[in-house]
Amino acid sequence: MNFRTLSELAVLCEERGLGIGALMLEEQSAESGRSKEQEFATMKEYYGVMKEAVHRGLHEDTISRSGLTGLDAQRVAAYNDVGEPTLGGPAGKAMAYALAVSEVNASMGRIIATPTAGSCGIIPGVFLSCQERFGWDDDTMVYGLFAAGAIGYVIANNSFVSGAEGGCQAEVGSAIGMAAGALTELRGGSPAQAVHAVGLALKNTLGLICDPVGGLVEIPCIVRNGFGAVTALAAADMALAGVRSVIPSDEVIQVMLEVGSAMPEKHRETAGGGLAQTPTGRQIMQNLRGKKQAPPTLTEQP
Repeated sequence: MNFRTLSELAVLCEERGLGIGALMLEEQSAESGRSKEQEFATMKEYYGVMKEAVHRGLHEDTISRSGLTGLDAQRVAAYNDVGEPTLGGPAGKAMAYALAVSEVNASMGRIIATPTAGSCGIIPGVFLSCQERFGWDDDTMVYGLFAAGAIGYVIANNSFVSGAEGGCQAEVGSAIGMAAGALTELRGGSPAQAVHAVGLALKNTLGLICDPVGGLVEIPCIVRNGFGAVTALAAADMALAGVRSVIPSDEVIQVMLEVGSAMPEKHRETAGGGLAQTPTGRQIMQNLRGKKQAPPTLTEQP
């Protein structure tokens, strides 16, 4: 790739007169030796998988093998339809869609890691809900995925995208930044605005630990995807409104590296701390080792 930082990416877009997605498609083709048409077709297939995962999460059984999670996306979608949600509207739909994909992952369904399985719901939740709202076609969304990929490339090569290395800020945080930057471009924002959206998103997930209860990508991972989709929408709106990341986005990424490197091992996907080591978290671990959990039902109340 001809860029290593977000600032270099924005400058390159300006020099070539391209958006981030179109530039990344060219760069990916040059690096892989495959034609742009081939690369585009592959990414379009990935988007198809994302759409399938959203549909399955909203309409099929997503109870995980552990019995700990499932059907929350359907609960949220139903509440959005017949309740009086405080959030509601497009943001509520993005949240439900993100939960749906994450629950499909937990129930051993097929998803696309964006950038990891633990953060797989955020980009599909944001993209599909906005596609329905704004009437974008699938080709437009594929360019959005290339834009998200360019942002993820920079983050991965300058910091972390793995919870085991940098905590949940590296997984969910990176996915929020990728979704926010890509959505800013999809809404007509400039590459510079998209870069600001990334910084705005990442700043608000710094220090987020990875503390999976029972060592499973379920609690709190799934609900973090739901919240993450909403945060990505907010970051994109701020950037489109002209809000800037006062700390440059590349410097925010460096802070993510610093914070992740300093994070105790027990807070980096080991289930040795955080929510995983609360009394309830430890009890769930014991139950998983000793006896089968009773699965939740759609009508079960919190």
